[in-house]
Amino acid sequence: MHDPHRLLQDEAHTALARRGHHLDRAALSDLTERRARLISERDKLRAEQNRSARSGVRPDEAARARIQEAKERLRSVSEELREAEEELGALLLAVPNLPHADVPDGTEQDPPVVRRVWGEVPGFGFTPRDHVDIGTRLGILDQVRAARLSGSRFAVTRGAGARLERALAAFLLDLHTTEHGYTEHGVPHLVTRETMTGTGQLPKFEDDLFLTTAADRDLLLIPTAEVPLVNLYRGETLQDGGLPLALTAFTPCYRAEAGSYGRDTRGLVRLHQFEKVELVRICRPERAGAELELLTGHAETALQRLGLAHRVVELRAGDLGFAARRTYDIEVWLPGQGTYREISSCSDCGDFQGRRAGIKVQGRDGRKEFAATLNGSALPVGRTLVAILEQYQRADGSVTVPPALVPYTGFSAIAADGTPVVSPS
Repeated sequence: MHDPHRLLQDEAHTALARRGHHLDRAALSDLTERRARLISERDKLRAEQNRSARSGVRPDEAARARIQEAKERLRSVSEELREAEEELGALLLAVPNLPHADVPDGTEQDPPVVRRVWGEVPGFGFTPRDHVDIGTRLGILDQVRAARLSGSRFAVTRGAGARLERALAAFLLDLHTTEHGYTEHGVPHLVTRETMTGTGQLPKFEDDLFLTTAADRDLLLIPTAEVPLVNLYRGETLQDGGLPLALTAFTPCYRAEAGSYGRDTRGLVRLHQFEKVELVRICRPERAGAELELLTGHAETALQRLGLAHRVVELRAGDLGFAARRTYDIEVWLPGQGTYREISSCSDCGDFQGRRAGIKVQGRDGRKEFAATLNGSALPVGRTLVAILEQYQRADGSVTVPPALVPYTGFSAIAADGTPVVSPS
């Protein structure tokens, strides 16, 4: 977790203020000083006990009383120290990452900071429909029956729609493993509270997670594969020669997203359960900036191969996620809404998660430091399907399949009646 001494510096206070976080420096200072004082007293008492034990002199009654008094004081000091460390730990775990110095000021209410734009926004000789209308007409999207199964904010895909999702997952994994050098992983979808804490989901986002209770233990459903992928190396020291690590996994993701009702809850944009290919990179701290550019480029490549018009925007300091110090959002054009919408967030977390999860890097000189971690969606299957349906729609209600997916789907279009159209070879 954060170094409390660094947080007490004016520079850190200013950085946190940029993202709208108020740090109670008085409380942090008091806890830090109290912890240091108690550690010093505990160590002195232990040293005195060790000296008495090594003296070899049989203590008289007065000496035994002093020894007993010292033992009781040691127990008391140790308990006070445990409580102080718990309070300090709780305070530190609630402090978000410090924004990178180059991150622009402002919040999500300010105009977007557009870094680059790719592709021509498709034009139509008709009023483009949104993906819910398209998918429902084609019979490949069914939210009515999904609601019968699980309530609101779930979806059922059918036929060519389900096949498109499967094709997307295979295409994305093949792209990132064969061309971008990521190692594919199959990871648990249920993890411990310690695992969630390591990447910053806990304690901050307790209400946004799904908790399961079974077999006499509590486990949480992952909101993203970033959680298990980063925590694979929790408590480990990595060798510099093996870095960067490039990890990927295709998993379902589960998000309660408390408080977001009414926002993007129609269709596939914001569901409680969705599937995603996640990218994670672990490196030395000084490499993090370059690795963020690389990772973002990998996610952009996926959209470019699919021919989907998009742009890259940089988040302002007041809009950063809890664990991120710098983030590029990739926004895809959705004709049905007439605007760009987020499809991927690529974040540099610096050593924030490395500290929380205890992941270190050892250089060739033997020096150890906390590792930097980066993560990004590349890509979420549901939102990518949304973009395909909307950007590739045709006037008669049919949808063209991006050429890059045809080898995976076996069909080049979905006819207006929802049937796959196989082009002659």
